[in-house]
Amino acid sequence: MKKAIRYIDIHGHVNFPEYDADREEVIRRAQEADVGMITVGTDIESSKRAIELAETHENMWATVGIHPTEVSNTVDFQELRRLALHPKVVAIGECGLDYFHCKESDIPAQIEAFEQHIAIANEIKKPLMLHVRNGKRKGDSNLIPTLTLTKTGGNAYKDALDILKKSAKVPFNFHFFAGSIEDMKNIIEVGGTVSFTGVLTFTHDYDELVKSAPLEKIMSETDCPYVSPVPHRGKRNEPAYVIEVVKTIARIRGEDEEKIRLVLLENARRLFFMSR
Repeated sequence: MKKAIRYIDIHGHVNFPEYDADREEVIRRAQEADVGMITVGTDIESSKRAIELAETHENMWATVGIHPTEVSNTVDFQELRRLALHPKVVAIGECGLDYFHCKESDIPAQIEAFEQHIAIANEIKKPLMLHVRNGKRKGDSNLIPTLTLTKTGGNAYKDALDILKKSAKVPFNFHFFAGSIEDMKNIIEVGGTVSFTGVLTFTHDYDELVKSAPLEKIMSETDCPYVSPVPHRGKRNEPAYVIEVVKTIARIRGEDEEKIRLVLLENARRLFFMSR
């Protein structure tokens, strides 16, 4: 009988090389903590690896996609579509727009790739897992000049939403959300969701976002191996640590932890397992 899960890490990368030495132990710890996980692809090879892991482990699922910083002219979107049809693939991505790590010449290719992901998601009726990151603000060091010239001044959230509103026919989640309250309201207004990471445990920068978000529109993730939560700061992150994210969301909102756990789990179930 399949073991029930109590938590879910909707965005992690146990398919990455950082886990090559002890991947099975990391997965076992998550399973023992009743944590389910969605393993996210960032290129064709990591997407294949995510599927392989999902096929061979209980309470694991996969996404397939090309991270915007990995976009190139050699991306085989037909292969990506083939991978996306796998029954354990629950979303397309991570895909989107990254204005932080790019040059002016990168932006058209990112937009084109984003639209290709949306087309695949629309066709096979699976939601989108989005990576969206703003450009540096005026006055920041190493500012990319082109991003001050876009119609939104380098606000990737607004640009991504414009594309989604025009093209997307499926639900979508903005992973590792780091935009403004206005950005979040605009996302939620058109049916999107946002997810938060362990960053919540060591900075108050996101407190107002967490407090003001409709509870049914947020989810928990680790983005492991990155941004380990307190009390694991300085160590490699892993899916079991998503429990700390859930606890912190409850604390910030001043709500019962068990209520938050149940709602976040249901939110993930609704988006990734019922939206198709």
